[in-house]
Amino acid sequence: MEGVIHIPAGERGVIRLFRLDMRPEQAAFLKEPGALAQVLGVAALDPDQVEIFPVSDLEDIGLAGYLTDGCGVPRAQVEEDRGMLDALEGHVLLIRSRAFDGAETRLTPAGQISLIGTYGERQTNWNAPPVTAESAKPYSAPKLPPRQARRQARRIGAVLFAVVMLLAALLVWVVAV
Repeated sequence: MEGVIHIPAGERGVIRLFRLDMRPEQAAFLKEPGALAQVLGVAALDPDQVEIFPVSDLEDIGLAGYLTDGCGVPRAQVEEDRGMLDALEGHVLLIRSRAFDGAETRLTPAGQISLIGTYGERQTNWNAPPVTAESAKPYSAPKLPPRQARRQARRIGAVLFAVVMLLAALLVWVVAV
């Protein structure tokens, strides 16, 4: 089926950019609840993960700059399409994968909506080197026998109590004088 865009289940970190070949009033209408989902042929979309805007709003930064700096797309991906992105005029539609809530989806966009490009967001590298410090090992804190630990806690508590009482007495003396 031509014109069908398949979004696999569980897709993450993908941004799809569409050109809207329509009048500004029609593009503005797509921001109404349910309108965009209807023209894309889906049941629902998360509106927080969808952007519709005129390319002219981006002024000096341009669409390529918005994708790299605003959406986290690696610069190398955008550089391949820079000429095409700079030439775009009118309104564009940007949809993040999260708009589909992880469900497998088939987009069947209306004739005035055409896919320009698919871009991947920068992914976080969650791998870290193993921690080898002795202090990071479980139960590595120095152990005191229970009686000695209680004695130490009482001593610290008594010192703190004495300091607070001394400060309170000093405050009363300053106010009284």
